[in-house]
Amino acid sequence: MDWTCLPPIIATRVSLRRLTQHDVDALYRIFSHPEVMRYWSTPPLADRNAAVELLEEIHEGFQQQRMLKWGIARLSDNEVIGTATLFNLNFDNGRAEIGYSLDRAQWGNGYVNEALKALIGYAFATLDLRRIEADVDPRNGPSIRTLERLGFQREGYLRERWHVNGEVQDSLFYGLLRREWSEQ
Repeated sequence: MDWTCLPPIIATRVSLRRLTQHDVDALYRIFSHPEVMRYWSTPPLADRNAAVELLEEIHEGFQQQRMLKWGIARLSDNEVIGTATLFNLNFDNGRAEIGYSLDRAQWGNGYVNEALKALIGYAFATLDLRRIEADVDPRNGPSIRTLERLGFQREGYLRERWHVNGEVQDSLFYGLLRREWSEQ
């Protein structure tokens, strides 16, 4: 892995690209929306300054070689409509966790599925990962269906794993092995 620059990943309708200062408003729009953040492990962003801080955390995570977070941008206009992340990277054991978000106005268009296919392909082929894990709230049916469509297998149910906005949340744990991956 070349840690000097986050590489872009190109799919059919979207690219996964480095997030910049120009994307702060998009990050705020995405991560402040209550429906987008409903099943997230953190509360919605309170204000635009929180989005600036989020961008700084994203860049710091990359510099510390612990997180790869791309903006999901439409190829038609380069507008960031979501994020896709590999985090808790463990190259010694060939594994990472995957996370993703999408602007509420873009739900149902297949962008996340397309972006995640490209990201998973990159993770297995270029980063040489053996395993990708996902943690999802059991009430988040669309996210569960996305993971299962991509070939993730349910591996566990973690009770009362998260405490967000005064609510205790359970978690489903999913895994995908490189040897099981087919790009469909």
